Amino acid sequence: MRRGETGRGAGIGEVAALLLALAGALAACAPGRAPAQPPLVIVISMDGTRHDYPDRGPLPAMTRMEREGARAERLVPVFPASTFPNHVSLATGTYVDRHGIVANRFRDPGRGEFDYDDDASWIRAEPIWVTAERQGVRAAVYFWVGSGTDWRGAGASERRAPFSSRVSERAKVDQILEWVRRPAATRPGLILSWWHGADAAGHRHGPDHPRIAEQLARQDAQLGRLLAGLDALDAWSWTTLLLVSDHGMTAVDDEIDLARWLRDAGIGAWVVPAGGAAYVHLDDPAQRAEALARIRALDGVEAWPSDALPPGLRAAAPGRSGQVVALASPPRRLVAGRRRLPGAPRGGHGYAGDHPDMGAIFLALGRGVTPGARPGAVRAIDVAPTVSALLGIDPPASSEGRALLGRAPADPESR
Repeated sequence: MRRGETGRGAGIGEVAALLLALAGALAACAPGRAPAQPPLVIVISMDGTRHDYPDRGPLPAMTRMEREGARAERLVPVFPASTFPNHVSLATGTYVDRHGIVANRFRDPGRGEFDYDDDASWIRAEPIWVTAERQGVRAAVYFWVGSGTDWRGAGASERRAPFSSRVSERAKVDQILEWVRRPAATRPGLILSWWHGADAAGHRHGPDHPRIAEQLARQDAQLGRLLAGLDALDAWSWTTLLLVSDHGMTAVDDEIDLARWLRDAGIGAWVVPAGGAAYVHLDDPAQRAEALARIRALDGVEAWPSDALPPGLRAAAPGRSGQVVALASPPRRLVAGRRRLPGAPRGGHGYAGDHPDMGAIFLALGRGVTPGARPGAVRAIDVAPTVSALLGIDPPASSEGRALLGRAPADPESR
């Protein structure tokens, strides 16, 4: 365009656009109106916290989340109801047969043994922090299964690694609030953090012991610090807090040494126990029928070929789930060469997700949450698409879940 032909018209348009932009900026800075903030979703996982635990004793922070937000009847974990498979399902929105983390420990024929590993390369499905980063949302992770390294070349903008169970929840809350206090341009839009929950107390003392309430009270105190910090920042109009867990807990008092049971029948196998479940890698795969019959002879134990599992289990990961998958009924628990001394019942998990005692927690508070909402049973695979909907992004590539809360409504004055 040559100067003098349409320059005056262009100049008027540019001035009008500038005036509109200036008016918008002045309106945003007007008294009584805070600048629009990008959405923030915080996901806290309290390990081993059963769906009914929040009803035990005074837990002010959880009670507030239930009163002012939403609490599901239970969160149904994937099979097996154990820490690593379910934290990956919470993050990917899919089942073990797609994300590949079949247990806390397992054997991969090509890579060897996985043993509570935090290397993301073991995961076969995209985790939510990679999903967020891929779509322009900064993510920060303070311990979560698979967050310690990049996944296929991508990872959270900030992460704490390596994992350490010695880190306190107080330290985690301090860091989360530091992230939230940052200016919008550098603040993460997604924060995830694993907490100890009641898992250790449940294993050591059983799910009905008073120590459960004591441990939860300590966790609730730190949750209360997080809520107070968000209150002080007046962050609830743009922040959603999700409180979940990976599995519940049930009483166990009968341990079955599955490896020995097979060995006594002349069947060599590497048995990978996962609490109520176990994956059996046979030395001679031709003995599968014999192994199935031997395991099925045990009272309260079922077994299937790993390539012919009941459809609802969704646990067959080629190579990693062996030739046979076994599942006990509580109070039985499957082990391999390790037995504890007899005594008071203790707690265990790793059973089918629909077992009542395996139900986990799901509470939500803040932006996009209807106060007083009481959804029924939700699924572990629903958490990642819910986070995505709240952030206004697409869910993880392999997600099969549904958004529980949907996209939060826009500020009517910003339309």
